[in-house]
Amino acid sequence: MQNELRAKGFSGFITFQELIKDSTLIPSQKGVYIVLRDNMEKPHFVPKGTGGFFKQKDPNIAIAELEKKWVDNSSILYIGKAGGENNRATLKSRIEQYIKFGQGKPIGHKGGRYIWQLADAYSLIVCWKILSKEEPREVEKQMIQEFKEKHEGKRPFANLKD
Repeated sequence: MQNELRAKGFSGFITFQELIKDSTLIPSQKGVYIVLRDNMEKPHFVPKGTGGFFKQKDPNIAIAELEKKWVDNSSILYIGKAGGENNRATLKSRIEQYIKFGQGKPIGHKGGRYIWQLADAYSLIVCWKILSKEEPREVEKQMIQEFKEKHEGKRPFANLKD
């Protein structure tokens, strides 16, 4: 999958663990990003993940629900966006928010929160694609739609909406 994504212009391919130590490689531009899992085996879910309680809301859901959301035979777990019309977020700011949320901080990054109930969350890989002309939300929606076409209508595991 990484080679396929590289051919489509994605770069990075750095684990959350590495990005916690040094996030300077993440570009400060708009774009889309993907969270990948190299291991294609069934994951181990934990009942209480590391995600932060934003506005005192518990980000965790039941393991049975996580198991239902899991998409077999896919290394893509989440597709996200940064920036765009009326949105000044960058890949750097958005991915850093995602990481801080995963470290238990009360950050508003509800999308993708299921990631933090995976036992191997910090070994997941993040890659990104800078977009200069395209609208990140439109590219994100298109990528999710393409994913759904390949996976019986299911969104990537941690995407809560199309």
